[in-house]
Amino acid sequence: MTSSFEHSTYPARLSDAQRDRVLGVLRDGAAQGRLSHDTFLRRMELALAARRSEELYALTADLESGGRLSRGLFRVVGGVSAFPARLRRAWQSERLPKLLLPAPGPHPLHIGRDPGNGLRLSHETVSRRHAELTAHGSRWILRDLGSTNGTCVNGQRVIGAVPVRDGDQVSFGRMAFLLSAPPPAPPA
Repeated sequence: MTSSFEHSTYPARLSDAQRDRVLGVLRDGAAQGRLSHDTFLRRMELALAARRSEELYALTADLESGGRLSRGLFRVVGGVSAFPARLRRAWQSERLPKLLLPAPGPHPLHIGRDPGNGLRLSHETVSRRHAELTAHGSRWILRDLGSTNGTCVNGQRVIGAVPVRDGDQVSFGRMAFLLSAPPPAPPA
């Protein structure tokens, strides 16, 4: 008795890298105005549901004609357009008032509008108990206390607690400061 085995071949599973590449091409096409918003959303759905590489290729065939030159030009224009914001941030950092990090102690420095805080900031965008600064050895940790308008370090919103150091830009609501370490103590 002979038995025949049916060998069915299944197409190779699409990799995440293949999908990511196609999603990137679709994002670039939408950013360049080559796809309408509705077309972009529909193609994104199809890319996520695709099972074969041919399906992915069909979604981007009309967008990849620009080639390397147009993608490079798009990257250059994006970098140049971001330059004013980087320049403004750098220029502004020199003009920010300095916030001197206090000497390490057993209690954290509380920051906010409440008069009982170690650092009282009377601005409408600062919460009553906005943030706290704690020393851990030679490191400082800044923690947002659930403030309404947020705490940022170097332009990034603080979620939980983050380490800070001399030269960092911190903001509590719309009040911004440049952290400065205390001068070293003179030898005894």
